[in-house]
Amino acid sequence: MECVDRVITDRNLMHQWLNPVLRCDPVGEWTTEIGSRSHFIIQIPFLKPTLESTVIERRLGLTVWEFDGFFKGCDRWECFAENNETRLVNRFEFQIPNPIVSWGFKTFAQNWTKEDMQAQLRRLKRVAEEIQQG
Repeated sequence: MECVDRVITDRNLMHQWLNPVLRCDPVGEWTTEIGSRSHFIIQIPFLKPTLESTVIERRLGLTVWEFDGFFKGCDRWECFAENNETRLVNRFEFQIPNPIVSWGFKTFAQNWTKEDMQAQLRRLKRVAEEIQQG
């Protein structure tokens, strides 16, 4: 469980499994302590939509980021030890307050986002397995 937690919270490891068009920049020094802040930036030329994030819950095996920007919500990552393995549950809940942005997301990005989040989980698993194997 500690390994998976590290892959989620270590910024250098995070960039190995995050979608390459996403960049996570800390506000100040990188940490995942409660109250720490960062910017998740989508690398779209000229636009670079940015989400402000704040860690609102944190303990070994649990990290919850709250987002504010073009959408509002939470990204919850929780690990559970099960039979010498780790079960990771990722819950991403959000609302898009702007109706135009909401329409654009539903029309153009919803399916891609779902597929991308599944691909991120596969990449995260690969990174954790590589660390475990040493």
